[in-house]
Amino acid sequence: MTQPTATLLAPPPPVVSGDPGTARVVLSRFLRHRLAVASLIVLVLLAVCCFGAGWIAPYPHNAQDLLAASQPPSGAHWLGTDSLGRDYLSEMLYAGQLSLAIGLGVALLATLVGTATGAVAGYLGGWPDEVIMRVADLFLIVPPVAVLAVSLQGLGPSPLTIVVVLSGLGWTLIARVVRARVIQLRHQEFVEAARVIGASGPRIVVRHLLPNLTGLIVVNVSLSVAMAIILESTVSFLGYGVQPPQSSWGNMLTQATGLIGTSQAYLLYVPGLAILVTVLAVNFLGDGLRDALDPQGRQR
Repeated sequence: MTQPTATLLAPPPPVVSGDPGTARVVLSRFLRHRLAVASLIVLVLLAVCCFGAGWIAPYPHNAQDLLAASQPPSGAHWLGTDSLGRDYLSEMLYAGQLSLAIGLGVALLATLVGTATGAVAGYLGGWPDEVIMRVADLFLIVPPVAVLAVSLQGLGPSPLTIVVVLSGLGWTLIARVVRARVIQLRHQEFVEAARVIGASGPRIVVRHLLPNLTGLIVVNVSLSVAMAIILESTVSFLGYGVQPPQSSWGNMLTQATGLIGTSQAYLLYVPGLAILVTVLAVNFLGDGLRDALDPQGRQR
């Protein structure tokens, strides 16, 4: 009787790996999602223009010319000027730096915390699972706008405070999603095979479970970016968020609210349109990446 080979006990490779063939399949699937590709182009252009504002913007940040205040769009000022004589296009680009940085910071921090806690809860089960999920339930019932406004009042309206508070509120959703998926996967054959050959719990989670969650994690990052930008804009619009001389798209909305019904009402619509385009592009990009990284979809 022949002896079974060791390969029968070896776990299959993770769904997402560095294999060039896998990368080509993912790229091919992503490129077929036209909205996602267009959204990626839009976001790259936004990021380049905003974070490169020091070289691209026609005027310095907060440069005032009171003699040119409240001017309509012209060759010198493509989006006109505000009541302080600042070039509105330049202010939009500099404000975008802060809005995008807050969105990315919240998404990365919340996803890191949520993925780690959700994976631990799902893999270990028992009392660690109960404790983590009860804490997550507590955070889920807290109104984020109210908590963020109170925190900014107490700790100061700094971008770092916004990132920390929103990350502390936003990790719970991805934690629940990751936990549910890990519970589904932890008793499957490739996980059991990894245990048989002596893989430790952390190695199983990192090497075999998390690669199967790539699509979920990527989608959460995109949703977290959109959520953070919207919440920051909301609290800034209410006057609790970023304060001058710092600029974000949210406080630009606040400064332009008094212009409704005037010839300069478009100054309200421009930052609102920037927020809308960014949020839609991030969501479409997340959809495309989810489809491209979907393991079942790649097998079809």
